[in-house]
Amino acid sequence: MTAPTDRAATDRYRPCLRPGVLVSDALLLGPRTVHLVRNPRSGKSYEVGVKEHFLMARMDGTRGLDELGAQYAAEYGKRLGDANWRRLLGMLGARGLLEGGPEAAAVPEAAAVPAVTAVPAVTAVAGGPAAPPAEEPPKPARTLLRGTLPLVADADATADRLHRAVGFLLAAPFMVPLLLLITAMEVLAVARLGELVDGAVALFTNPVLLAGAATLLWFSTALHELAHGVVARRYGGQVAEIGLRWRLPVVIMYCTVDNYPYLPTRWQRVATAAAGAVMNLAVLLPFCAVWLFAPVDDATGEALAGLLLLGSAQALAMLVPFPPLDGYKIAAQLCGATGLATSSREYVRLAVRRDPAAKAYPRRARTAYLGYTAGSLLVLAGIVAAVVALAVHLVTT
Repeated sequence: MTAPTDRAATDRYRPCLRPGVLVSDALLLGPRTVHLVRNPRSGKSYEVGVKEHFLMARMDGTRGLDELGAQYAAEYGKRLGDANWRRLLGMLGARGLLEGGPEAAAVPEAAAVPAVTAVPAVTAVAGGPAAPPAEEPPKPARTLLRGTLPLVADADATADRLHRAVGFLLAAPFMVPLLLLITAMEVLAVARLGELVDGAVALFTNPVLLAGAATLLWFSTALHELAHGVVARRYGGQVAEIGLRWRLPVVIMYCTVDNYPYLPTRWQRVATAAAGAVMNLAVLLPFCAVWLFAPVDDATGEALAGLLLLGSAQALAMLVPFPPLDGYKIAAQLCGATGLATSSREYVRLAVRRDPAAKAYPRRARTAYLGYTAGSLLVLAGIVAAVVALAVHLVTT
């Protein structure tokens, strides 16, 4: 099936996106605004511009090209010609995004509609002519030193079963008290930080208690990954894999949410990214209660204090806004951007050099990139200050 070029065919042809095609919200990428589009069959993702998205959002099989062209002209003040339609529909069809799959057509160089640009996963290739769909990189071979091992045959069904079992805990009557308790625990940890540091030092001198704490923290990382999957499943996410990943001597669980950038709302994506750290901290609550209220001996009390410090550090480290941590995903969602770190670095470089190209960035992009850069520097300064304070405390005591 080819894109029509005569007027009668143009009037009859009503393009329709393939069922299951996923389209993201508008996202900043450098100075541009883009949308990510995912092919449901191949699993490949592409970057499209605002104008392409305007047309794709209306390709539901009820509008002919004349009607789509009229709406485009009303929005952008320019009518699309046959060559423009051949280019756009050929690109969409070649990437399997159109129902019926029209073949790619010859594309005149003067086409006015920008090309649909292929991107691996969600990493955009900016500018230039349309590229062929990105091939999935081959998975690295599994070796004794590094590799991955899926633990379940159907990760999405497993996440669905877990959600049916515990999903009720994600409702506000449970989550609000939980978040308040976690906040109170962390405030207490800061107030009694010296005790927690001394407990952690003592914990490292007791191999038996240290092994127990390490096992518990590893278990909390497993729950961390499952929490991502359960929360994503609540919002319609698809879990592709649940398994083990090792880079010896480190062995951790992982949970891959296949359509994370396409979850319905920004706050649902933020909740999915934050779920792991919340689970890490929730695991610590009963141990905090024992430390505070149960009559335990000194060694046990110190071990519990050390566990609280290490567990809190583990959870909060995941919220640091540096890629590829969960905190970076949250920051990207709050800024409404894809490739946030790279775009911020490039904009700051241009701004510092007073390059005229920096003026091409819209205000929203400038605010997002400068805000992310300033926030990241503050977090980095806080981490350095915490490390210095810890070293001073250990030396003076």
